[in-house]
Amino acid sequence: MSSFSIKIKDIFSDHWDAFVLEGYSLRSAVLKNVDKIIKCGDPSMGHALYHCENCSKFKYVYFTCKSRFCNSCGAKYIQDRASKISSKLINCKHRHIVFTIPEELRIFFRKDRNLLHLLFKASADTILTWFSKLNKSENFKPGIISTMHTFGRDLKWNPHIHMIVTEGASGNKTIWRKISHIPFNMLRKRWQATILDFLHKYLGNSFYALKSRLFKTYSDGFYVYAKSNMDSKAKDAVEYIIRYTGRPAMAQSRILDYDGKFVTFYYDRHEDNQRVTEKIHAFDFIKRLIIHIPDEQFKMIRYYGLYAKEYTHSSKLYRMESLGKRKFRKKYSHWRARLLLAFGLDPLSCSCGQTMELVDIFNFNKNPYIDNLSPPRYNSA
Repeated sequence: MSSFSIKIKDIFSDHWDAFVLEGYSLRSAVLKNVDKIIKCGDPSMGHALYHCENCSKFKYVYFTCKSRFCNSCGAKYIQDRASKISSKLINCKHRHIVFTIPEELRIFFRKDRNLLHLLFKASADTILTWFSKLNKSENFKPGIISTMHTFGRDLKWNPHIHMIVTEGASGNKTIWRKISHIPFNMLRKRWQATILDFLHKYLGNSFYALKSRLFKTYSDGFYVYAKSNMDSKAKDAVEYIIRYTGRPAMAQSRILDYDGKFVTFYYDRHEDNQRVTEKIHAFDFIKRLIIHIPDEQFKMIRYYGLYAKEYTHSSKLYRMESLGKRKFRKKYSHWRARLLLAFGLDPLSCSCGQTMELVDIFNFNKNPYIDNLSPPRYNSA
């Protein structure tokens, strides 16, 4: 099968029923999201009917699943989320920081997903407390946007936090102070102490022995990676946002072959950037993907500091995007406008040159996850 025609949806469609019969313990969020992606764009999900009054042609627009787990709908989710985040950004340089945990801790977050909240809180506290202590009377607040990835490049369980931080902060008296130097050796140890203390408090004294061992094993702290400064212009920052917010665990373009039973895919190994190719059974492929489906209502993107709420000087800070651009983004976020902007084609333009009008909505399953106003898949009758 050509790699260009391989879809993750098809692999799930071929094997999901047999996979479920194996008796694996599956979370409700997994069952719900997989069902949604298998039915994504299927007539059974319902459709909108459009009609051209000039030539009497009809067009069916089938509803999509709107799941973040869906590679097709996930792309729209990323665009919407990036647009929302972009509207918040302060006009300053930002730093991209990645907070990781050692392999010895990952199993705890796999067994108890409630612990994932601690990764957000501990990483945010690591940054916020450092800024605050720069001047206690000012209590400087940076802007922080955090997103969680639970996967590594090989799709295995590896929860970590991607954070975008302003290289500056607002204080009680000072509107803005540029703060470009963040000592990462210090952050490594601060991050280690904060997350281990949080876990100790949550798990109790049974965690103490491992906590002590990890302090000795990782004497320089847990790994904190920092990208070079992002440009103060919107383009660079938005590219980072789009890349690191809410994307599916795997791009379909990484699948090299699928023979109906085995899936062959590649990834670039983080340690040396060497390309690695794996061939695994479809069941194993499904396992690697579904563990990264978040529980219902779990927020994968969170805001802290200046990006979380209004502070004393928030109204005096310049935004990276103008009000006009933010309004433009909102106005053209509809599915029809997206296709028009992306491809220069109006999906509701009839072959006769007239614009088709909505006739009716057919929502067969009455699925609350269907957004009747934004169905991007269509066929002509």
